[in-house]
Amino acid sequence: MKELKELEMINKNNCVMVHAMDIIGGKWRLPILWKLYQNKTMRYNELKRSLVGITNIMLTRSLRSLEESGLVNRVEFDQIPPRVEYSLTVNCQELVPALEVIYGWGYERMRKENLENGIEV
Repeated sequence: MKELKELEMINKNNCVMVHAMDIIGGKWRLPILWKLYQNKTMRYNELKRSLVGITNIMLTRSLRSLEESGLVNRVEFDQIPPRVEYSLTVNCQELVPALEVIYGWGYERMRKENLENGIEV
């Protein structure tokens, strides 16, 4: 009986959803991925301006995490002033259909709750 209970326990080592949410979860990761999907390539300050309310620390941490997970490319250009651009990796492109479904679901929820004025495309 104890073995069955241990097998039923959900954790990041045995649950696909928990593993996926460890990678893309958090308040800002999906919005960052969505903005990069919409714009193809963005510089740090462009991302910062497009994500109202995000702090520099949170944007930097989120981008690093997404880069370490293989979802975001970071390209540094050797020039003055320094320039860094972010884009989605090929691996992340596989996630785009799910992002579109999540966006559509969220859009409909906001519409049904009469929050259309706040909808960001």
